[in-house]
Amino acid sequence: MAYIVDFVNVSTVGLESSEVAAALAGLRANEARYYKNKYDHVFTVSPASDAPETLDWVNRILADERGLVISARPLEVTSFEVDGFRMAYVFYESGLSINVMYGIKDGEKRAVGVQTLRRHGSSRGTGVTVQVRAPEVKTGRRDPRLLLRDQR
Repeated sequence: MAYIVDFVNVSTVGLESSEVAAALAGLRANEARYYKNKYDHVFTVSPASDAPETLDWVNRILADERGLVISARPLEVTSFEVDGFRMAYVFYESGLSINVMYGIKDGEKRAVGVQTLRRHGSSRGTGVTVQVRAPEVKTGRRDPRLLLRDQR
């Protein structure tokens, strides 16, 4: 069943099996707030088992294009289009959140973002954010770029 994420009254609905459910709910609510404020988009998630096509799309991009395989159990997913981009999010039981952004038009910007919670949770939510960018063809680089930001 789909759930509209309320970023004012943060809830752990759908995330209860996670040891860091409260912090993960905060992370999810922060994403919902961002998309509502910037694009007037209502951030709606579904159980991962209800949207296998979204989970498969994210897993394929991670494996084929980034060489990443996630072993954590996915809890929720969402997929939507906004401002010329196809977006997808996966929220994992471990506190991991992965988002994929692909430009709808050929040659547009593409990125994979990874956020993880501190093991003990946090009122602020995230611990480390990783952004994996597409290879930089213009400069001759053929390896994905990793950008790390400490959110403490």
